[in-house]
Amino acid sequence: LNGVDKAIFKPSDTKELSLPLKIVTHHWGRDLNKGFNIYKKLDTLLEEESFKEKFEFTFIGNIPKNVNFKNTKTITPLHGKRLGEELSKHDIYITGSMFEPAGMHHIEGAMSGLPILYVNSGGVTEYCQNYGLEYTYDNLHIKLEEIVEKYDFFIKRLEKYDFTGEAMNLNYLDLFQNLLGNKK
Repeated sequence: LNGVDKAIFKPSDTKELSLPLKIVTHHWGRDLNKGFNIYKKLDTLLEEESFKEKFEFTFIGNIPKNVNFKNTKTITPLHGKRLGEELSKHDIYITGSMFEPAGMHHIEGAMSGLPILYVNSGGVTEYCQNYGLEYTYDNLHIKLEEIVEKYDFFIKRLEKYDFTGEAMNLNYLDLFQNLLGNKK
């Protein structure tokens, strides 16, 4: 299973939860399957004053040429330490990614201490199911409210999130040692 460098992707030491809650996602790829239908829905929800009082949304990365955000803060692609620092400034991570075999973006969000909203598609569920809430296009608004209600519960759970680069490397090492030990 994939893992990230816990020295780069880590929770903020100084985070204080206050309104509006900061939702974030990031993608290098511009493919619409990265969840742009969801991110456009969030952008539209932010036109409602009652929603805007509770939430703001930041998209980090590359945006398809035919997608325009009106109410979303956009940041050009970041990586490494700068990305880790930016993610940890937020409160909730969302991924709308479809058919993703595994992915790294949601792992980076979780390791940054952010409860995750995710769709049940591809390998994303394996990494997110105990550290946030599954949602659909139609119930996104409801699940956002629910994750806020259960925020402290998920923050506590994320303390045990263990998809680290170190664990991944050890698993690969064990695999190769096993293969070498059993070769004929």
